[in-house]
Amino acid sequence: MISSSGQASELSSISVIIPVYNGGESFRRCLDSLKQSSRQPDEVIVVADGDTDGSWEVAKEFGATVFRYDAPGGPARARNQGAKLAHGDILFFIDADVTVAQNTILGVEKAFQQDVNLAALIGSYDDQPGADNFLSQYKNLFHHYTHQVSSEKASTFWGACGAIRTDAFRAVGGFDERYRKPCVEDIELGYRLKRNGYTIRLCKHIQVKHLKCWQPVSLLRAEIFYRALPWTELILSQQQPMNDLNLDRTNQLSVVLSWLALICLVLGVVNPFLWIVAIATMIALLVINQRVYRFFLHKRGVLFTLRVIPWHWFYFLYGGAAFAYGVATYRLRQFSTFTS
Repeated sequence: MISSSGQASELSSISVIIPVYNGGESFRRCLDSLKQSSRQPDEVIVVADGDTDGSWEVAKEFGATVFRYDAPGGPARARNQGAKLAHGDILFFIDADVTVAQNTILGVEKAFQQDVNLAALIGSYDDQPGADNFLSQYKNLFHHYTHQVSSEKASTFWGACGAIRTDAFRAVGGFDERYRKPCVEDIELGYRLKRNGYTIRLCKHIQVKHLKCWQPVSLLRAEIFYRALPWTELILSQQQPMNDLNLDRTNQLSVVLSWLALICLVLGVVNPFLWIVAIATMIALLVINQRVYRFFLHKRGVLFTLRVIPWHWFYFLYGGAAFAYGVATYRLRQFSTFTS
């Protein structure tokens, strides 16, 4: 912390909290990375959320404080339980499928020391994802890119790599345990922190490596049902502005252009002129997203970037569809409540 005189005060203690459900080898790598950290956490608390693969025993082997639930209840409940057991001034939440860099925890400590008004911070995935299949490389690199180009003034929290002062966490009541899946419980916590006047900062240099191996079905399920739909409802119910992370104006325009291109391609069978409109729209998509594609070109080369483009446009299509569906169902529920 920084005192009123501007001098650094005594160092804060840091409690690392990890919810885990059947973490497998990735979880073992997560714990091992903490052992290699240049700044050791003051304690590591693992909450086993009804695991059946012995993850809690692995945590014991590594010397962590372990709390075990008999049945899964979601990461929100698990993180809250970990926070109850924690003794640190700073609660550093990470997921069981990430590894920390040697200086990650040190970066967290320095950030809070340098800014006494900082209540919470979030980090970023690094640019070397753990899984080597294309979809995992693309999605985790895209997540890294999104954080690296976003404003440091954040309005959301992030459970995969997020730290918060213990007193601020307890003041707002922790995570909302009504979210029983790995969902938007961290985003909702961030909104509550901001609403109560707390400061959240995106610290782009504080990074973790994501080890998750994405496959098409698991990716679409997570992004549509665990992210897009509940996030839409959260935005509408709390009247949040759509200007943070991957909700900026470029992404909103890209959703519109992606759907316009698809519709013109389909209707071009009836009116071939619409194919020209579709081509023009796709060129516009390339232009307004050129920064993204240059990033992938620099990181992974031409062939990889050519594979990224259709997946990126598909992301706009299913993300836009999920948002439209979420808005429609939310308005219908409001209308039904009003008329009943």
